[in-house]
Amino acid sequence: MLNLDKLITKHLTRYFDPSKRIPEETFQQLLRYLRTSPTTINIQPNRFHVLETQDGKDKLADALVGRFADNAEKVRNASHAIIFTTRKDIPDTHLQEIFEKERADGRFADPEIQKGWEAGASNFVEIQTENYGGDVLHWLEKNTYLVVGATMMAAASLGVDATPMEGFDRTTVDAAFDLTDTDYTTTLLLVLGYPDEARVSRQPVSRFDAEKIFTHM
Repeated sequence: MLNLDKLITKHLTRYFDPSKRIPEETFQQLLRYLRTSPTTINIQPNRFHVLETQDGKDKLADALVGRFADNAEKVRNASHAIIFTTRKDIPDTHLQEIFEKERADGRFADPEIQKGWEAGASNFVEIQTENYGGDVLHWLEKNTYLVVGATMMAAASLGVDATPMEGFDRTTVDAAFDLTDTDYTTTLLLVLGYPDEARVSRQPVSRFDAEKIFTHM
């Protein structure tokens, strides 16, 4: 069971123990969750580069250069790392692929409901594209952050530490993993494993008081 009291007082892990590896069964369970994590209108805009070998992690760490070099140690010492990439746009072919899979999986028992869902989903993509001035990637990356947050909680439920990282140059990481001329771009990194207990922060977590951030009505 997820221990919320422990999470409330816990810092994100900055230093991982390179001698500790996530058991394969546990990691596969996490990937099963990641594959089924929810997105708006089931848009599924992501591809995940799963780095489970040292060579894979080193490849990412080598791409964290300059002002982001401090993050390389996290990647190298973590048990696993995942690169969350996001579609740059949503062509009709992607929507049709989603709809075909939903039909095959029997998501809706009534074909008329499925038909209405498809029309509504297509319209919603148009609305979001308009809302962001044609920059649909902005909306899609919001979905990616939802997926990352949910995955972090799933990892915690399995006793695994998960640390998200925005500290990278998108152009450099995209180039390292041959994404530059594809339909996807790097949005966020997630490193997973177990903390180096000798370097765990014992200081209190600092957040605004409840009165500042909650409005009760």
